[in-house]
Amino acid sequence: MKNYLCDVCGLIYNEEKGLPEEGIPAGTRWEDIPDDWICPDCGATKEAFILI
Repeated sequence: MKNYLCDVCGLIYNEEKGLPEEGIPAGTRWEDIPDDWICPDCGATKEAFILI
């Protein structure tokens, strides 16, 4: 499982944990998140996230 960092605010998306409070269940791979999804903390687009 991979981790992605929002280059704007520093939020880390962990595929293993998901973001259940945002409706993304644990185990959801980054590529399975819709392209129009935005960072819940700062509103950045998915493109602002980098693999870490």
